[in-house]
Formats: sequence, C-alpha cells, structure tokens
Amino acid sequence: MPTLTAHLSRPARYNRIEVVNVFISPMLLETAEAPFSDDNYIFEPKIDGHRAVLSHSNGTTRLFTRHNNDCTRQYPELSSGSFNGNVILDGEIACTDPKSGAIDFESVMTRFQASRSDKIRRLADQLPANFVAFDILRYNGVDLRSRPLMERKAVLDELALPGAHFGKIPFVDGKGEALFSQIRAKKLEGTVAKRKDSIYESRRSNSWLKLINWTYVNVYITGYRKGDFGWLAGVETKAGGVRPAGIIEYGVSPTQKMAFYGVCQQIVIGEDAEYVYVQPRIKARVKIRNWTKAGMLRTPVFVEFLV
Repeated sequence: MPTLTAHLSRPARYNRIEVVNVFISPMLLETAEAPFSDDNYIFEPKIDGHRAVLSHSNGTTRLFTRHNNDCTRQYPELSSGSFNGNVILDGEIACTDPKSGAIDFESVMTRFQASRSDKIRRLADQLPANFVAFDILRYNGVDLRSRPLMERKAVLDELALPGAHFGKIPFVDGKGEALFSQIRAKKLEGTVAKRKDSIYESRRSNSWLKLINWTYVNVYITGYRKGDFGWLAGVETKAGGVRPAGIIEYGVSPTQKMAFYGVCQQIVIGEDAEYVYVQPRIKARVKIRNWTKAGMLRTPVFVEFLV
C-alpha cells in the first residue's frame, strides 16, 4: 500500500490550497430501494448521529453541521483534539447510551442543543461525543475531492487520530447484503453504499446510497394540524386505549391526503388552536427509525392505510 506521503505527492494536477478552518458542503446520499451486493461498491454501517465536517488548521479544530452551522463549542472533547497537519474530514458525531453502550441519537441531540457553558462541560463528562470519520477532503493543502473514493480511503487509513474520541468507519468490499443482515440483527440504523470510483461532490449523488433499517408500526390517526401538514398518530396501550405517539409528516401522497380528509369530517370529536381531533378509527402503517426514550415514534413515514 502506498504511503500517505506517496498519495499526496502525486500527480501535480491536484491543487495545493492551504486553508484555515474552512467549511466544505458535504456530499449527500440518495436512497437505495433494497440491500444489494456489488464489487464496484464498498459498504459501511450508517452511524446514528449527526453529520459533521471537521476542519483542523494551524492547531485549531472547528466543527460544522451539514448546513454550515458552527458547533465547535458544543463538543470541547473534540475541538481540543490536535492532528498532525492541517486536515478536513467528513464524518458523524455520535454518542452512546451510558447504560446500554448502544449508539444513541437522543444523546447526541442533547449535546448539540446545549448552549450554557456549564451544561456543555457537564454533558461532555456525562455523554462524551465521538467523531467517526469516513472521508478526507483535504490534507496539508492538497484538495483530495477529485480523487477516487478508495484513494481517499487509503489516505484516511494512514492518518493518525488525536485520541480516544476519534475513530474511522469500517467498511466491507462488495458484500452489501451480508452487512445489512448483520446491521438488522443488531437493530442498528442501516448501511451506506459508495462507489469505489466516486469523487467527492458537494451535492446529493447516486454514487452514495443509504439503506435504512426501518421498524414498521401500526398506528391510529387521531387528528391533523390546521396549518402545515401533519397527522397525529396514536398507538394502542396495554389497557386497550390509544395514546399520542407523534406526528406523521412524510410519505403521504396527494391522493392519500384526499382520501383521509374525505372521511375524517364524519369522526371529528374536537379541536383547539392548532389541531382537529378525530376518533381513532383510521388505522395506518408507518415506518420509523426507532422509538424514542419517551415512547414516541422517531420520524414516522406513512406507508399505507390499513383496512
């Protein structure tokens, strides 16, 4: 395997641009319809955190969300890490549940939303964050984005990381179905497929594909928003009632909306300033990332009505 120095010294057409803590808009993923295997792809586990671009320049580290919001302050254990050289990495910030050790999206959102300095310091101890890198975009002034993915991976593989809060995403060659089966068995978020020859594009691209390990749930529609679209979802309790479980905002076609609004007026039971409430008679199937700790549906997506 060529050394890091060898990768960065060839060929001359790749520009050397020394930058200071710059943000690069990340490459976004399209969605795969089903697991697949292909020797032209590598397959990675999908980390259930939030996307981040890490920029380290002249001894200073800054972190940016995919929308170019500076989140350096929220993660002191990451911003204090020092790399050997100037580097821009693409990756995911994630936390683990202190009790189960599983990757926990709610924990990283708690970290991300903290604003007071004392709370940030406390959470850094209670819910330490990790930065998991899966791509390297620049290194010591060399722009790597036009190089093939596997060449960038080789550079990333040789990059020394600054400490225990940093890691690199593992991947398998070609065997996407086998990896997805393992992910599903462990109840993790999903997988990502990336073409080996893909360059890094700051846009959504079908060279990178995501496959979510959805959980399917049957719910009752118990109302709807008066303003922006949203159906209230409820789930059955052990006692036989229906409790609130979230709002369905995605996956509903215009035809399905018309069908719902065509019948729901007959079962309205009340309203307030924001919602109209209906009897829990209309049943639907949704897919979710997982359940929240409060027993709510995380990002429910409508699949179909159940008759």
